[in-house]
Amino acid sequence: MDQSIDKSKIIRDAATVILIRDKATHPQVLMGQRGAKAAFMPNKFVFPGGALDAADADVPLADGGAEPCLTRLGEHADPAKAPALLVAAIRELWEETGQILGTPATWPGTVPAGWEAFAKAGYIPSARGMSFVFRAITPKGRPRRFDARFFAVDAGELRTDIDDFSGASDELSHLQWIPLDEVRRFDLPFITEVVLAEIVGNLPDLGAPRRVPFFNNSDEESLFERLGGVGPLTAPY
Repeated sequence: MDQSIDKSKIIRDAATVILIRDKATHPQVLMGQRGAKAAFMPNKFVFPGGALDAADADVPLADGGAEPCLTRLGEHADPAKAPALLVAAIRELWEETGQILGTPATWPGTVPAGWEAFAKAGYIPSARGMSFVFRAITPKGRPRRFDARFFAVDAGELRTDIDDFSGASDELSHLQWIPLDEVRRFDLPFITEVVLAEIVGNLPDLGAPRRVPFFNNSDEESLFERLGGVGPLTAPY
């Protein structure tokens, strides 16, 4: 008997970072292209991000700057998971782009695998300036499903050269700052277009909206929800 797990039926927690530079003058967003052989959204231009790892819960998060993001996350999910989601967002950004969201500090205890270069640079992860701006669950029928939280942050919060991607992994190619008035020329997932529309509508403010949008595809019917309101979602992604 085949004991393999159908990954299309598993919904994994995930975190995504939307980095915006020059938000008040000529706003640009950091994006890269997924590989042609990727199981999830091949060839699409996406924000840096990925699934939550169990080890993310053990990574130290700087005390300052995490609020009100932690509280807002707790309104949508298990509050105990909120710090790990922020760590996952920072880790994925670091792995995929080489960019650091952190605060100068010495790591307590042994540095976890994968964080050695981050720690050597003199930082621990920091959620300062991160805003929880969107949540989306991948619809049924996709080869991979995620419960993704999107975090917007000004590029001015980065501790690294915002144009230097030499420390990036090969998971995303063609990393670049794309002007928001040109981004629709790229091959984007539907959900990315929706999230960007929310961001553009609030610029130059990158703070969390009063009611966080949520594309809820956990049940048979797809819903577009906000705190205080629910309506049908007609367009799939």
